[in-house]
Amino acid sequence: MLHGVTDPFEFVAIGLVAGLGQAVDSHSGYGQGAEGYGKRYGAAYADAFDGALWGNAILPSLLHQDPRYFRRGHGSIARRTLYSLSTAVWSKNDNGKWGPNYSNVSGNIIAGGISNLYYPQEDRGIGLTFQGAAIVTAEGALGSLFWEFWPDVAHKWCHTPLPNSAAAPRQP
Repeated sequence: MLHGVTDPFEFVAIGLVAGLGQAVDSHSGYGQGAEGYGKRYGAAYADAFDGALWGNAILPSLLHQDPRYFRRGHGSIARRTLYSLSTAVWSKNDNGKWGPNYSNVSGNIIAGGISNLYYPQEDRGIGLTFQGAAIVTAEGALGSLFWEFWPDVAHKWCHTPLPNSAAAPRQP
């Protein structure tokens, strides 16, 4: 969890999210200019940190679930796509069996609830909490697509070697 929220790529990605929010004036209560961008950046980082803390550290420990992504690495594109998208709501438990990903989904809801502390007043509430949790869960599913297919893309275009084990987990 700590590695994920301190990775330089995470800071760049959050900068892009904040920039997009600035461009479309999401959370308009933050305003525009450098101050508005800074508030959006801080909120986006807090969202990412809270989600990772609850969904990748605390809840998986309590619920005995493994928050890592296990790359399939073989099979048809459709099958690999469905597999990677499903991991946002279906995960491996500590006993090696697969089941509902309570940690990820609940962690996203908890993080959405915490965001009510720092989002502008007009962007708070139970409905927005669940809407935000659904969006973050969908973003996680898209991120899984990246982790599933990026080694293949890098191998084809950049001539990098494929991972030794297709089932090697990726730390979130």
